[in-house]
Amino acid sequence: MTVTDFLLPVFVEVGLTLVLLVMMAMARTRCLTNGEVRPGDIALGEQKWPTKVTQYANAFRNQFELPVLFYVLVAFILITRVGDVLLLVLAWCFVVTRIIHAYIHVTYNTVRHRGAIFGLGAVALIAMWIVFAIKILTGI
Repeated sequence: MTVTDFLLPVFVEVGLTLVLLVMMAMARTRCLTNGEVRPGDIALGEQKWPTKVTQYANAFRNQFELPVLFYVLVAFILITRVGDVLLLVLAWCFVVTRIIHAYIHVTYNTVRHRGAIFGLGAVALIAMWIVFAIKILTGI
């Protein structure tokens, strides 16, 4: 496996995060520009943002939870050079679930669906960590 193989899912995850950042910024700007929200309404928190803006913000903020463990793991995989097809497939599974999770978050936002996809992504990430740990600790 090459460095590029493992960096591609990282680039996609970073791209997702940046897309959500832009969507959130555009939605917030629109609300401030059209007067739907006044600066004083949100100066100390986000409780006055409309639902859609909050959905974008929550989806963006969520990219700094589980994905942090993903980024660290990919860095470790690259440093130790233990990457294989299994780890790469799990990495892509994780990233795909993050994309689906974000889509659900910013569209129809059914918690049951969002939670199930979040759980699948978490399982893929946990599996990645377990496989990585076994490889490092056993030298396989």
